[in-house]
Amino acid sequence: MPLVSTAELVSAAVAGRRGVAAFNVITLEHAEAIAAGAESAGAPAVLQISENAVRFHGGELSAIAAASAAVARASSVPLALHLDHVVSAGLLRAAEGHGFSSVMFDASKLPYEENVRATADAVRWGHERGIWVEAELGRVGGKEGEAPLGAHAPGVRTDPAEAAAYTAATGVDALAVAVGSSHAMTERTAALDHELIARLRDAVPVPLVLHGSSGVPDAEIRAAVAAGMVKINVGTALNAAFTGAVRDFLAAGPGTVDPRKYLAPARTAMAGTVAGFLGLLGAPDGGPGSVPGPAGPRTPDQSAPSLT
Repeated sequence: MPLVSTAELVSAAVAGRRGVAAFNVITLEHAEAIAAGAESAGAPAVLQISENAVRFHGGELSAIAAASAAVARASSVPLALHLDHVVSAGLLRAAEGHGFSSVMFDASKLPYEENVRATADAVRWGHERGIWVEAELGRVGGKEGEAPLGAHAPGVRTDPAEAAAYTAATGVDALAVAVGSSHAMTERTAALDHELIARLRDAVPVPLVLHGSSGVPDAEIRAAVAAGMVKINVGTALNAAFTGAVRDFLAAGPGTVDPRKYLAPARTAMAGTVAGFLGLLGAPDGGPGSVPGPAGPRTPDQSAPSLT
């Protein structure tokens, strides 16, 4: 089916009081696994490509974006394409014309006022082109070798009053917040601050995004969605499934040289991980399996033109 927009998927999740998962793409096998897992779960999903992944591909966005978009269009469930953790202006502007309906612009390492200015500029640019823009306030941690950050570390958690001012000043469509998760966790031991999630939900008029969800246990994810989280980002869990399957295959067959032999089980393992996360987030129709919770934030504006 045609690519759908991230705004559509997030809006539907808000209306259904459930979550929508966004999975990181590094290789073609990642994209294929996300589509397969989403089809198995009968649920929509977002395929997201980070600036780090683009760097891995020699700084060239077009090939991995075109491959991911082609996989998404061949899927029988709705899939969207999102450009994640963009820090460079050049990559932000490259989103246009590659099938991306949304971008996460990451100025979270900048001082607050600089973050606001840079993000507001990115939002203006995006909205002129019908691109939905996510940003981050607070420090999720664990990115590019950073140490994981606890939910109660000073200056780390997202402050609700500051979040309200930030969304008003920047015009962002969604806000990634720091509530106890961390990027690149390989064990699911994170404990989220659910009271803070609820306060943030009440403070800001846009959907909340949980980064670093790979390290969050199932019960914590379900509670986070019930408290107000909407977009749930997953990356490391796919890589752990991929690498584990490859290790197991090569340990059993160390003489293997055909990469298709071990990439196939790696792709299957990632698809299973995708389906597992999607199963936590609620049925798309609000039927059995949906996550109960309070009314969500304002539905994202869908009047902007779609890129897809």
